[in-house]
Amino acid sequence: MHLRGLTMFRESMQRIFSVARKEVVHIRRDPATLFFALALPIIELFLLGFAIDTNIRHIRTVVYDAAMTQESEVLLRSFVNSEDFDIRGHVKTDAELHEWIVAGKAKVGIKIPEDYSRRLQAGQQAQILILVDGTESSVAGEAVNVGNAIALRESLRQVLRERPLPIDIRPRVLFNPDTRSPNFFIPGLMVVMCQMMATMLTTNSIVKEKEFGTMEQLFMTPVKAREVMLGKMAPYIVLTFIEFTMIALFMRVVFQVPIHGSFFTLLMIVFPFVLTMLGTGLFISARSTSRESAGQLVIGTVMPSVFLSGYVFPVDSMPLVFQWVAQVIPTTWLIDAARGVILRGAGWRELWPHYLVLWAMAITMLGLSTWRFRKQLT
Repeated sequence: MHLRGLTMFRESMQRIFSVARKEVVHIRRDPATLFFALALPIIELFLLGFAIDTNIRHIRTVVYDAAMTQESEVLLRSFVNSEDFDIRGHVKTDAELHEWIVAGKAKVGIKIPEDYSRRLQAGQQAQILILVDGTESSVAGEAVNVGNAIALRESLRQVLRERPLPIDIRPRVLFNPDTRSPNFFIPGLMVVMCQMMATMLTTNSIVKEKEFGTMEQLFMTPVKAREVMLGKMAPYIVLTFIEFTMIALFMRVVFQVPIHGSFFTLLMIVFPFVLTMLGTGLFISARSTSRESAGQLVIGTVMPSVFLSGYVFPVDSMPLVFQWVAQVIPTTWLIDAARGVILRGAGWRELWPHYLVLWAMAITMLGLSTWRFRKQLT
């Protein structure tokens, strides 16, 4: 019995290897697949890594300084020195101030009234009008917050003169003290890119077999459904890990993002995530008859992962129902693990729950995919 079981295992591995070798031949004959798998993610990494900056600076600003005094110049200098505001022009009327914002030439308009200096010298409250274009919420929020901070600082300077503040707050930002956007975005981008590649390539592999009529030939051979799945997945597991490592290398060398934890720990957590994504691709391919419909279903799984996983928006700021949805998205767990290892220096002691959750998701997804394939066979 033991010898028979060993023989069956060896034969099963040979069939899996045959399917995997056939898939490698298909990949080698299709340069577009290799380009999509290896080159395109690197190109997108450079585009997004250099283009995305969450630190909002140099907001286009127009000024209407009706006072034209030394005090108003000091106030405007405070806005410029903050590096959040970039004064693009000066106007002389309220109508011009409004027109600049409506035309999109400025996102912020600052009006200093004529009696600004006079009221300050008399010890009275001097008002400043800041008009903010609310069409871009992040820019508007930054403008309002910095504007309030500048007004508060100037008010304290007028009241206290040379006396020190009674409370001195010294914030310290951990893990990303310079608040660099690449440090925040690229660890999440690595995960999203791997998800897209693993899901899309696996889906196209199966659907292409259906379109060419070779899937039926596979089903007529002694190869079982799970062996077809394992053989199809094996090359893409390797490709996905190569892609993930390449992105990590460019992240470290080009974007100077330090890796504070063990990269091997991260790779261990990546493995069940990749299996989950490959299982998702196989499940989608089992339900699709064309590459166009399969591509739409893949995009339908990627979009929630981008917006609900914490990659762009914090999960804690979402409504409660979407926080629950985020917990069943594999990308949520791996993005948190990637940022934990790369930025916070987290190790196995902190991240073992992520590993277990992703393995549970992988087993569930692969089980569903196997069931779907067996259903097609029957």
